[in-house]
Amino acid sequence: MDREKPGQLAEAVRSGADALIDTVAFGLDHTRQLLEVQDSVGSFVVISSSSVYRDALGKTLDEARQNGFPDLPMPIPETQPTVDPGTATYSTRKVAVERALLDHATTPVTVLRPGAIHGPGSQLPREWWFVKRILDGRKAIPLAYRGRSRFHTTSVANIAALTRVVIEAPASRVLNIADPSAPSVANIAAVISQLMGYAGHFVEVPGDAYPPVLGRTPWSVPRPFVLDMKAAEGLGYAPATTYAEAVKSTCDWLVKTASDGDWRERFPGIARSPELFDYRTEDRLLAART
Repeated sequence: MDREKPGQLAEAVRSGADALIDTVAFGLDHTRQLLEVQDSVGSFVVISSSSVYRDALGKTLDEARQNGFPDLPMPIPETQPTVDPGTATYSTRKVAVERALLDHATTPVTVLRPGAIHGPGSQLPREWWFVKRILDGRKAIPLAYRGRSRFHTTSVANIAALTRVVIEAPASRVLNIADPSAPSVANIAAVISQLMGYAGHFVEVPGDAYPPVLGRTPWSVPRPFVLDMKAAEGLGYAPATTYAEAVKSTCDWLVKTASDGDWRERFPGIARSPELFDYRTEDRLLAART
């Protein structure tokens, strides 16, 4: 079905469904589609984002480059304030979806807020930042903030595990979903380099400016962004995997998929940020440090 065509979702659930899991609810048009079919659905599970959280000064991930990186508690509970609903940014649109469903649905709605999602099939595979450099034979790979950044990862397998739990006990609620621990960028680098037999080395780059000039990985943040998982665990959720266990299948998929053609077509989400692979600037800055 085409999610953007009116009436197609209603046709898909015409015979009824125990649950509807929506991984692509990005705005109020999508919310209206869900509300239109709620009488045919036992419960909704809707993927939102942990990017909706804001700090005491109103700083958010979406506007971190302009306003500074948010200063959030560690770990971040579901009760942490969020941005206001609206259409201005990805996060405001996600909150608009959340509020509309929780306020107006008569069918139980579970909203899941993941961190940095990873798994085969992603259009924005963050692991490609390392995998491509290793495949390209980069002898030195810089890591901003000395590789200490922690931006909580979320395996698709763990999203699935929590989805099963909430479907079996329908209710309206908001839950964080993330891996059992939040690996640092250095941890991620070590795991991927071991899986791929990387013979080069990593360069720890000091400094706390945001965004960093050198070694900016997709997980590079000046302060930890870690999600609190107590609420999900209280429902009986147990993680299906760890980051280190799950990332092997992602790396294998990345290598195979990239070998079949232009990676920019295969991974359009990360291709929109060509500066991530600006090797000329990277080499110049590394040489200046040396």
